[in-house]
Amino acid sequence: MSSPRNRRTALWLLLIVPVMLGGSYAAVPLYNLFCKVTGYGGTTSVADGPSSRVLDQLITVRFDANTAPGMPWEFRPVQRTMKVGLGETALAFYEAYNPTDEPIAGTASYNVSPYAAGAFFDKIACFCFSMQILQPGERIEMPVSFYVDPDMLTDREGRYVSDVTLSYTMNRTELPEGAAALETGLDTQLAAAPVADGTTRQ
Repeated sequence: MSSPRNRRTALWLLLIVPVMLGGSYAAVPLYNLFCKVTGYGGTTSVADGPSSRVLDQLITVRFDANTAPGMPWEFRPVQRTMKVGLGETALAFYEAYNPTDEPIAGTASYNVSPYAAGAFFDKIACFCFSMQILQPGERIEMPVSFYVDPDMLTDREGRYVSDVTLSYTMNRTELPEGAAALETGLDTQLAAAPVADGTTRQ
């Protein structure tokens, strides 16, 4: 007999695959939604708050970062590994730097390996939940708060997992209209501002 999780995965496949075939533009967000709901492909879950249980058993969490083609940011984890108890709320940081002379927006996609741990890796808060905009030369640290659900110990495959890797890929995103207009307005003001000799910048 198939497990409830397998039946749920099959149902989502039947519902989403035809829609994904309708257009490549919508394929990526729909697939991401499918993964978030089912944990398929190592996609993490989103938690409303801390776990109600914390166990003494430790698990090693490794952090990985990549940039997609066309994204000029420098992007890295501040810490490479940490050990946390199952159910323990942990806080990690990633650093992003925009070395260009223009504002750039980015959105992070993510997954957890091995895949068996994806459904049990719960994020409470994460920079990946929203778009990030870095101004020229700006460097920031971005937090992610998470825990590994103790229920993983009762999962047929998850109970054998002792190390998990949280991986992010930073993708370049179209700069929002408001942000682009704000930058243009600032440039115009700077260009028109008088310099020390009373002239304006050219």
